[in-house]
Amino acid sequence: MSPNVISSIPEAFSPPVESFLTWLQLERGLASNTIESYARDLSHCASFLKRLGMIDWSRVDDSVLLKWVENLASSGYARSSQSRKLSTIRVFAKFLVRENIRTSDFTELLSGPRLSRKLPDTLSRKEVDLLLQSPCMSTPRGVRDRAILELFYSSGLRVSELCAIELQSLNLEEGYVRIIGKGSKERIAPVGSTAIDAVQNYLGSARPFFVKNHTGSALFLSQRGRAISRKTVWLMIKQQAAKVGIKKPIKPHLLRHSFATHLLEGGADLRAIQEMLGHADISTTQVYTAVQANRLADEHALYHPRGNIKNK
Repeated sequence: MSPNVISSIPEAFSPPVESFLTWLQLERGLASNTIESYARDLSHCASFLKRLGMIDWSRVDDSVLLKWVENLASSGYARSSQSRKLSTIRVFAKFLVRENIRTSDFTELLSGPRLSRKLPDTLSRKEVDLLLQSPCMSTPRGVRDRAILELFYSSGLRVSELCAIELQSLNLEEGYVRIIGKGSKERIAPVGSTAIDAVQNYLGSARPFFVKNHTGSALFLSQRGRAISRKTVWLMIKQQAAKVGIKKPIKPHLLRHSFATHLLEGGADLRAIQEMLGHADISTTQVYTAVQANRLADEHALYHPRGNIKNK
């Protein structure tokens, strides 16, 4: 935590904020960058409230806080930033009530900006097949890249999670890998049979090619014998996608989004998908239901005899 962030919080407002940040770290296990983001939002809010004549958090109510929300909008903050800052204050207000610092939640009557949520880009199953089969299997690099793509899609990992996997985290006999996700939270991610075969092939025939004297226990190695970077994985996926003619924008989470969407299309339970993805909130996972709904609407328009009647 940057001491500059804490010191910028007005003195009378600071003690509950410091207690809150400690709670986020110890009880919720959030990452330091996330906690610092909370601290910046609370510092911004507290400084504004002080300018309005508030002496501490005890006298803040929804009408006062509404002025802060309106100020965010008039100051040019994007709706997503406004929503995030308001979300921070909501969590903090509930903490104040729980700790008996306040008797009521001063955010209950506030509503945030309406967000138009952008649906994630996904690949079709055919596009995934083309992408996964694209690496040249006659080279150690190609064998490694095939294993990366197969495991990435099979387990729905974040790029950072994939790059951080260590050998001892794998249990290919049982078909799973232990993942340390956001907030240092551990979860078990399933590994399908095709991905198991690809990883075993990599371990036996390709990983030794990348090993150097300084190599540690990272599963996927770079040419220099160190853990492969997120940038290298992303560039590799872009190159392989271009190679097989995929025109969609290639982003780091493309295979993760495709994993979730294809599971949902196959009938998987939303809660199970939430657990596999490591989402803390089910609402984050629910975006994939919208992707599925859009795809079903497209299929209906294409194949139903009256689905595309406006164009007739």
